[in-house]
Amino acid sequence: MTVGAATIALLSLAPALAFAQDAAKPMDHSQMNHDAKSGAMSGDKTTPKGDQGPSSQAFAKANARMHEGMAIAYTGKADVDFAKGMIAHHQGAIDMAKVELEFGTDPDLRALAQEVIAAQETEIARMKTWAGNAWPHAARRTMGDAA
Repeated sequence: MTVGAATIALLSLAPALAFAQDAAKPMDHSQMNHDAKSGAMSGDKTTPKGDQGPSSQAFAKANARMHEGMAIAYTGKADVDFAKGMIAHHQGAIDMAKVELEFGTDPDLRALAQEVIAAQETEIARMKTWAGNAWPHAARRTMGDAA
């Protein structure tokens, strides 16, 4: 290898080596805000960031329920995992649309919220029907039993 080729090879590795060095450093958490008032990094996921009014509280609760429902134990079966996660996600959309109907005043957004509820309820029913037929078989296959 010539001196020029060796120099080029070393220079091409420099960014990767710099990245690897940074990745090996432990993360500095000292500047992160972990207090309960921030709403971020706190244990209470129902405390909204920003405004604390009734609609904000309702949205934060709906969002927390949705994320809790989406935190599923994955099965390795994409169809099952998709349906389980999406049912919770769609229910979250319904819950947020209901908050809009309770507190919102814009006619277009209120109409959209009603459309969201109708569409998401239909899709949840479809996924639950699929789940009723497929999950018992998928669960047996996941556990290694003959189905």
